[in-house]
Amino acid sequence: MDVTVTPTPPTPDTAEESFDIVARQDKTEADVATLRSDVDEVKARVDKIGRAATRPAISGASESTEVKGFVDGYLRRGSTSEVKSLSGATPSDGGYAVPQQIDAMIARELVEISPIRALAQVVQTGSAGYRKLVSTGGTASGWVSETAGRPETDTPSFEEIAPPTGELYANPAASQAMLDDAGFDLEAWLASEIAMEFARAEGAAFVNGSGIDQPDGFLTVPHSTSDDQARSFGTLQYVGTGDDAGFGSNPDAKLIDLVHTMKAGHRQGASFVMNSATLAEVRKLKTADGAFLWQPGMVEGQPDRLLGYPVVEAEDMPDIANGECPVAFGNFRHGYLIAERTATQILRDPFTNKPFVHFYATKRVGGQVLDSNAIKLLKIEL
Repeated sequence: MDVTVTPTPPTPDTAEESFDIVARQDKTEADVATLRSDVDEVKARVDKIGRAATRPAISGASESTEVKGFVDGYLRRGSTSEVKSLSGATPSDGGYAVPQQIDAMIARELVEISPIRALAQVVQTGSAGYRKLVSTGGTASGWVSETAGRPETDTPSFEEIAPPTGELYANPAASQAMLDDAGFDLEAWLASEIAMEFARAEGAAFVNGSGIDQPDGFLTVPHSTSDDQARSFGTLQYVGTGDDAGFGSNPDAKLIDLVHTMKAGHRQGASFVMNSATLAEVRKLKTADGAFLWQPGMVEGQPDRLLGYPVVEAEDMPDIANGECPVAFGNFRHGYLIAERTATQILRDPFTNKPFVHFYATKRVGGQVLDSNAIKLLKIEL
């Protein structure tokens, strides 16, 4: 006998469980698809970054972006959020390091404006504690035959110099209306203003600086009439004029003596340094046969010459007076060292002097006589 079995219909609870399982499977599959999509997107981005990293950088592109962010963001509007993302941002010293492009503009103008900086040896340091060893004598070599013994040589003598440093600062100001003007070349204006102030302060310090929180000027070091062999390290030699009111009755002879107190190796590249008032008197000096000692530059841009050597005007040199040294003759690249930290710091100050915005710029600079045999002085005295 055939028996027909009729399936029992699912109860309501069983139907709900089946629906719930299908829904969870659908959701899991959707989540897996989303994760795969995210992973593919991340992988594409990583591949793109890798290709960009191996691609050669376009010269100047990052610099121009950095400068634009610094000038338009920080200097014009005072926005620190933009400048903090730049590699030059170092607010720990109370300001931000200017981008290298602007710092190079300041350095170029400094060399053009500051006479001693243009002549001296300049080193860039990472800190204010720069030191240098200078050889002051001793023989470290000798001559022998091929098979002869090598006798001991004299021990060289050294002196250590550590140029005194100070914080050089400038504080140019502009109105907010100037900064808001898109046609105002803020970058060039700021570099020029900072360079002018730095050059003014540097010029005075490199010549007459006390060495206390500023460079040690070459006129403030001890000086004597002793020659190079008898003079102590760090003391400059001077030649007296024989007249307490000026250059005396035979000025050409005194100037020639001044030149030849210096060794021939230092005379290559040496210059006369004096201010414009002294130069006005020097231009009137003549030899016994009536020829002028001073000779104008024959080509535009070429310096004037005295006894065949360039003449550099430095307004911080003293005027002609009893006991003063109004004329220096030296190879300043051998004789004077300027040590500076590379980065110029700028702090924007819109509050102190409203409605003007001040840009407080600072830089660490030091200076000291390097080789006292490379600089000679002409002193007004009997």
